[in-house]
Amino acid sequence: MVQALVQQITARIAAGEYPPGSRLPAERQFAAALSVARNTLREALSILQRQNLIHRRGGAGNYVAEDVAFATVPQVETLAGPVHLHVMRGILEPEIARLAVLNMSPTIMAQLFGIVEKMNGLDDDPLGFARQEENFYLKLAEGTGNPLLQGCYQIVVRARQQPYHDAMLQRHVTPLRIDRQLRGYETLLAALAARDIPEATVQVQELLLAEQRMFMQED
Repeated sequence: MVQALVQQITARIAAGEYPPGSRLPAERQFAAALSVARNTLREALSILQRQNLIHRRGGAGNYVAEDVAFATVPQVETLAGPVHLHVMRGILEPEIARLAVLNMSPTIMAQLFGIVEKMNGLDDDPLGFARQEENFYLKLAEGTGNPLLQGCYQIVVRARQQPYHDAMLQRHVTPLRIDRQLRGYETLLAALAARDIPEATVQVQELLLAEQRMFMQED
């Protein structure tokens, strides 16, 4: 889990979410955003410090190293349009669900329950709901135990966070649609908890189809 978290934070730094010299969120806030325990986050931050990607300023928090550098090539997620995104999600998410059913720990399962709980009360916040959806699938990908699959899905999440996608969410997502999606995640969660691979993969596909139908209203 710690190594997966290291990879996730590194990917965010590489994507420019935390630029060189910027301060990382406070540990409590950061751990909550990543849906991990604070001691797990601290272990990951210690590894990143040893790798010289971040450093601690006494009493002021953790900062991305000023001289951190990644390849300056166009990020692939910036080239992806809505169709590309839905195709990749259709390939990855059912397989992520299948492998997570086979491999995820009770701890990951409990964290998924926590994320779905956070979705409640976000019926008037399309972007907030979408961020929790991303956290759900990132955690599910972690449950597969496959770091390459996790890395692939991190790219998908960054594509989901492109401005065009957020604009589509704000345009089309209504409280009623969020409520329906939430019911779908609750059904998916029940299938995952029951280790029911066919039902879990079917429910993932249903969630994708519901979102696709919604976005097809774009004119």
